[in-house]
Amino acid sequence: MQLGIEGRRAAVAASSQGLGFAVARALAAEGVRVAMCSRNREKIERAAAEVGSDAVPIVADVSHADGAAGFVADARHALGGIDILVANAGGPPPGTFETTALDAYAPAFELNCLSTIAMCSEAVPAMRAQRWGRVVGITSIAVRQPIPNLILSNTARAGVTGFLKTLAREIASDGVTVNSLQPGSHATERMTALGGDPESAAAAVAAGEMGRPEDFGAIAAFLCSDAARFLTGAAIHVDGGAYAALL
Repeated sequence: MQLGIEGRRAAVAASSQGLGFAVARALAAEGVRVAMCSRNREKIERAAAEVGSDAVPIVADVSHADGAAGFVADARHALGGIDILVANAGGPPPGTFETTALDAYAPAFELNCLSTIAMCSEAVPAMRAQRWGRVVGITSIAVRQPIPNLILSNTARAGVTGFLKTLAREIASDGVTVNSLQPGSHATERMTALGGDPESAAAAVAAGEMGRPEDFGAIAAFLCSDAARFLTGAAIHVDGGAYAALL
């Protein structure tokens, strides 16, 4: 499918691996020039080389607001502008209400909410001025269905979903769409780090398997397309049917 975004410029955060990398690769395959970031120079340079198509590696730490805004500013300088922003970050540590200290919430909120707000603050004004832009936030199925032992992620990602929905309504008339994707179980490094059992995770998915990052990337790329110009304010779960509620 031709998505009509060849020649566009995208900043994809936290994209040296996992779902961020899959989105960067999917956009590059559509002719988008991509700026990618990671805290690790070696990892992001290797990932950018694999994506190809003149992908630009940037060393940035998007776990805090200043680093997140700095990534977008560096990406804009490297690309000559930003048409597409994919806001993404790693996940906070696992824990329950009982095991999670109060002072753990602020870093988690900055990682999974304030960082996205900072990226949007840096990218969206120019999108509005040019009257074309796409913002895609990668959150989690936990926004719809909180995941046990992930109270920090459940809380922070719900907050950023509210921000993205509000932003979408405020700037829809400027030709800028804002949507979020809520991944369920995918075969990524994050799943491994959390110690999840692949067989158990697959058994909980109606499709009978964990998601492939490349399939997630293709969905994200469509949200960035010209054809998706009337789709905004949506929070879309990508989980192989694991989420069972009607809404």
